[in-house]
Amino acid sequence: MKITAIHLYAIHLPLHNPFVISYGSYDYMPSIIVKIETDEGIVGYGEGVADEHVTGESWEGVFHILKNTLAPTLLGKNPMEIEKIHDFMNKAIYGAPTAKAAIDIACFDIMGKKLEQPVYQLIGGRYHDEFPITHVLSIAEPVEMADEAASMVEKGYRSFKMKVGTKVSQDVKRIQAVRERVGEDIAIRVDVNQGWRNSSTTLVALNQLRDCNLDWVEQPVVADDIDGMVEVKSKTTLPLMIDEGLKGSREMLEIIQKRASDKVNIKLMKCGGIYPAVKLAHQAELAGIECQVGSMVESSVGSAAGFHVAFSKKVITSVELTGPLKFSKDIGNLHYDVPFIRLTEKPGLGVEVDEEILSELTVFQDIVR
Repeated sequence: MKITAIHLYAIHLPLHNPFVISYGSYDYMPSIIVKIETDEGIVGYGEGVADEHVTGESWEGVFHILKNTLAPTLLGKNPMEIEKIHDFMNKAIYGAPTAKAAIDIACFDIMGKKLEQPVYQLIGGRYHDEFPITHVLSIAEPVEMADEAASMVEKGYRSFKMKVGTKVSQDVKRIQAVRERVGEDIAIRVDVNQGWRNSSTTLVALNQLRDCNLDWVEQPVVADDIDGMVEVKSKTTLPLMIDEGLKGSREMLEIIQKRASDKVNIKLMKCGGIYPAVKLAHQAELAGIECQVGSMVESSVGSAAGFHVAFSKKVITSVELTGPLKFSKDIGNLHYDVPFIRLTEKPGLGVEVDEEILSELTVFQDIVR
């Protein structure tokens, strides 16, 4: 099998409501969709959602790298040979994990369709039957976040991820307000997105949150400050998760060696796709560190890819891949049994892409043959 053409679509995915985190507010999510054609007529779809604050990539930059560097390199190559595909990409350009993830995901979609198996069967087989969906609360006033949480509990949600990362005093009020409203039986995870910056500010916040019964606190300090996470971990009993501080195997090794967190958040856009994500999960498992698979708020395509990784690994104990639930219009049909996600046995990613909607949401496009 050979790659004969790579289509690139730069799209805007419209959100029901603005998505607000510590470093930005989004009215839509910019995404790059990749469609790979093969000489056997099998087509695979991939996705890359960039974040300048996490991977250093931009929407336009990912498109440019795919068009001018990765796509020309991969024409004529066999998409089934995924380790070679990554080797070709790594030799063509350093870094660029989001661009590489889009190619990787499309190749796995092709592999699954060729072998008539879901992707999770290609990377270890299905381990989990279902995952509960965690509803993400964007940054807002304490009462607004509490009201939203209460309404989602009525819909069946049993866990929340709270976005914070502004002033500590205000963030503490937000978290306390949500806990008071939903009661003690609902899981609350706090994602600071680097917003508390350093260990001293983080410890001030955590000391005020000791009675809030939090599942974990995610990435309170800046991404590269692994030593800051070590200090926080040594001075608090609250479980900690590293997200932006984990990109690939090198960071994972440092996290393991320093025991810098209780859990890590693996994202396909940070590490380069399904293949490297599986490697990270194995690395964490050897060290006894639990994992989560998260997202950059991707469409059905990228979200499905993350779910396939999560469903195949025992060490992955939670997921946060709710992009499709946030979009007023999506290019795919990934199905959620709210408040759970249960993957089908369809081959590849198991997602059908609506070409009409893809065309409607496309801002600019190109093709490499």
